[in-house]
Amino acid sequence: MSLVKFKRRGFPWLDNDNFFENDFIASSRNLPAMNVKDNPKNIEIEMAVPGFSKKEMEVSLENGILHVSAEKSKEEKTGDEDYTRKEFEYSSFDRKLQIPPTVDQGKEVVASYKDGILKLKLAKKNSVIEHPKKVIKIS
Repeated sequence: MSLVKFKRRGFPWLDNDNFFENDFIASSRNLPAMNVKDNPKNIEIEMAVPGFSKKEMEVSLENGILHVSAEKSKEEKTGDEDYTRKEFEYSSFDRKLQIPPTVDQGKEVVASYKDGILKLKLAKKNSVIEHPKKVIKIS
């Protein structure tokens, strides 16, 4: 028997992994790379999704789940062009992230897309914003 190393993720609330619903190998194959910044006032998520246009992507937030998906379908061209090789790939992805309870779901999620990077900014609740530690002098 050997030990299996376990590395706890820095943001455990991010992945809404449905163990029994997804094929283990297939589910991680087409997921875009992601960076997350946890700031005092908001959470910023950056996803690398090159090759997709804004029209091909969909972002939604419902019941604490941020759903990001995109699909690029193959263009059916009929013409006199005879290719000897075609390597363009047409793919899709579907990623669901469970957001933490500190995010204010009533506020608008700000989304922008430039140079293949999708940026999402989720505002935190005002009551949850942490204030710096104060040292109280005892007299």
